[in-house]
Amino acid sequence: MKVVIPGGSGQVGAVLARAFQGKGHEVVVLSRKPERAAWRVVGWDAENPGDWVAEIDGADVVINLAGRSVNCRYNETNRRLIKESRIHSTKVVGEAIAHASRPPRLWLQASTATIYAHRYDAPNDEANGIIGGDEANAPDTWRFSIDVATAWEQMANAALVPHTRKVLMRSALTLSPDRGGIFDVLMGLTRRGLGGRAGDGKQYISWIHDEDFVRAVFWLSDHEEFAGAVNLAAPQPLPNAEFMRILRDAAGVAIGLPATRWLVEIGAIFLRTESELLLKSRRVVPQRLLDAGFTFRFPTWAQASRDLCERWRQMRVQ
Repeated sequence: MKVVIPGGSGQVGAVLARAFQGKGHEVVVLSRKPERAAWRVVGWDAENPGDWVAEIDGADVVINLAGRSVNCRYNETNRRLIKESRIHSTKVVGEAIAHASRPPRLWLQASTATIYAHRYDAPNDEANGIIGGDEANAPDTWRFSIDVATAWEQMANAALVPHTRKVLMRSALTLSPDRGGIFDVLMGLTRRGLGGRAGDGKQYISWIHDEDFVRAVFWLSDHEEFAGAVNLAAPQPLPNAEFMRILRDAAGVAIGLPATRWLVEIGAIFLRTESELLLKSRRVVPQRLLDAGFTFRFPTWAQASRDLCERWRQMRVQ
C-alpha cells in the first residue's frame, strides 16, 4: 500500500510514517523543507500543484496533516498564516485527488477536537457535540481557533472527489514520547516541579495515546463504511488537575506547583504561545469509534501515562 502524508514532517506525521513503514507500506511525506528521513520525502509549497501531485495519483491513502503550528501568539500575521496554511493545503490536496487518473481510495484529513465548545457539563461526541464559538465570555483567541477549524473542515467537504472516501479526524492531543512533542514538554515541566493544575484545574483535557491514534488510523483505513467527522480521542477525558496528578504519579514526582489563570496568561506571553492550549475545556469522546467496536489499548490516562513515561525514559538513556 502507498501512503502519502502531506505535512507529515511533524510529530504526528513521524508517528504515522514509522507505523506504516514498519508494516511494510510505501510512505511518502510531502514537506515544505524536505530533510532526510527513513521514508521518502518530496518537496511541495502546500499551495500550488507541482511534481508532487504524481505521488497522489495511484496512492492508496492520503493523510493530510499540513498546517502551521498553533503553538504561537495569535497576532494578525500568525492568524493569517495558521488559517491560510490549512485552507490552501487542503484545497490543493483535494484538487490533486480530483484530477488523479487513479485517485486514492481514502483521504484522511486532519481536523481538531478544538472545534467543540468549551464546556464542563457533558462530553462532545460527533452526533450531539456543540461546535464552539458562541460560548459566553470566550476570549477572541478561542473564537479564532473555532473559525480555523470550521473553515478547515468546510474546505475538505467542498472538495469533489467522488471516488475517494473522506474522513475528518477531529484529533485530541496526540501524546508520544518523541522529543519536542506535547508529552515531552509536559514531562519537562513535571520533572521541574511545575506539573500542577492550570487555572482552577476543572477544565477537561482530551488526549489519545500515540499507539491508539495509529491503530485508529489503520482501523479507519480498513472500514469502508466510515466517512465524515470522527473524534480521535481516548474515551475518558479528565479534568486538568486530575490529569496532572496522575502524570506526576507516573513520573515519580511528588510536587507540582499550581499556576493561577493570570500566571498561565503571563507565562503564555513569555513562551510566545496562547493560554487556550491550557485553559479551554476540551471534553471530547470518540462515540463513533466506540459504537463501531473499536477498542482502545490505553482507554485511561493512568495506563497511558505509565506507558509514555517508561518509553520517554528509555528513549533518553539510549
